[in-house]
Amino acid sequence: MPIIFLVALLATSVYLFGADSSYGANQIALVLASCVAALVGRCVGIPWLEAQKGIVDGIEVGLAPILILLSVGMLIGTWIVCGTVPAMIYYGVEVLNPSVFYAASAAICAIVAISIGSSWTVAGTLGIGLMGISASFQLSPAITAGAIISGAYFGDKLSPMSDTTNLAAAVSSVDLFDHIRNMLWTTVPSFVLALIVFAFIGNSEAVAPREIDELQKALSSEFNIGIFLLTPLLLMLVLVYKRFPAYPSIVVSALVGAVFAVAFQPDSVIKLAGGSGDVGRVFALCKGVWISLFDGYTSNSGNALLDALLSKGGMSSMLNTVWLIICALGFGGVLERTGILSLLLQLALSGVKSTGSLISVTVLTCFGTNILAADQFISIALPGRMYKDEYQRRGLSRLNLSRTLEDSGTLTSALIPWNTCGAYMSATLGVATFTYAPFAFFNWLCPLVAIFYGYTQFAIKPLESDVDMTPLETL
Repeated sequence: MPIIFLVALLATSVYLFGADSSYGANQIALVLASCVAALVGRCVGIPWLEAQKGIVDGIEVGLAPILILLSVGMLIGTWIVCGTVPAMIYYGVEVLNPSVFYAASAAICAIVAISIGSSWTVAGTLGIGLMGISASFQLSPAITAGAIISGAYFGDKLSPMSDTTNLAAAVSSVDLFDHIRNMLWTTVPSFVLALIVFAFIGNSEAVAPREIDELQKALSSEFNIGIFLLTPLLLMLVLVYKRFPAYPSIVVSALVGAVFAVAFQPDSVIKLAGGSGDVGRVFALCKGVWISLFDGYTSNSGNALLDALLSKGGMSSMLNTVWLIICALGFGGVLERTGILSLLLQLALSGVKSTGSLISVTVLTCFGTNILAADQFISIALPGRMYKDEYQRRGLSRLNLSRTLEDSGTLTSALIPWNTCGAYMSATLGVATFTYAPFAFFNWLCPLVAIFYGYTQFAIKPLESDVDMTPLETL
């Protein structure tokens, strides 16, 4: 009943509000569905306080991502006002050729994501600059976002520093590097196919060089452009590569951007503050930086394209996404606490008769859990715990399970608007989830390849291939 109720409300929300449904309507649907789930739980003897604890525990899972999301809002604001994002756009339009822009964007994001192990960080840094460059070329923002997400998740999936990669290996009780090597069978072919598609997508709508020159001139008149302005970006990549936690790394990089803004873009900072007025230059600089942190940057250059590119960021720009995440995680928490989610997972096994159907059910379960629980970590942990014994019972290596958990749980999370990953990508890249999802080729090709392998028995490891590792040893 709660799931049917939610699906009906979400469908109504999309019908009535379209792309704007995530700005409040979907949140109401999730809250009401949580109430229905609590009522169903009450009917089978689960008291309200227990259901409420499930909601609170579910939201607690998302507190760390919420902190990261808010800090990314700060980072975007200061990186724009200090000139880092403008510099990325300025030099990017010189280096990247529009004819191969989508494929190049996916490849660049993949390389960086492998090195730092975070799709969120790549989208929140390189992704922002690539979206700006794409807009400069007047290319499709939806296809660009799909390319960025495809590359970011490819690298995240294969990086030993990725939290989801470690989680999938841990819940399946397999060695981390055996898990990564086994993922190459599905991950590499899927990404190669995605790159081929991106390479063949036509870019005939790209702007002429004259318009690019006009944009660069507008950037130069608005900011003091220099290659040194990429220092905050390099600093953050180094911090994450050195395995500093994501939240403090992003905050530090945002604050470094604030220092760079005062040092190299004082006029832009004072303009953002509304002028020095009676407060004096020092306090005006402080006020401008402060505004960029909580409310982002507003460009008034007179160039419509440039103003659209750079008027964004700030912690406040992420509040609607935080609202969506809280409501979604609350719904997932009450489903788990009332036993509804567990029951659905158990029912899924009733139709499993072959290796292909087992992998298919695992993929669908992870995808469904991403929809219902709205969090990729839950979509990996719950199916991993439930299906581990079933894979062993059927004589299959647990490496098949860990690979399938990532092929589906990790990758489909970015395709769902109310999932923490889908909400983050949409807010960061400025493109609605349902708009970019068809172009995130890698994210939906990989689950299909996993299912194909299951039915053809290709690259399916037997039970003796397992390495007996406990989750603690894996981590």
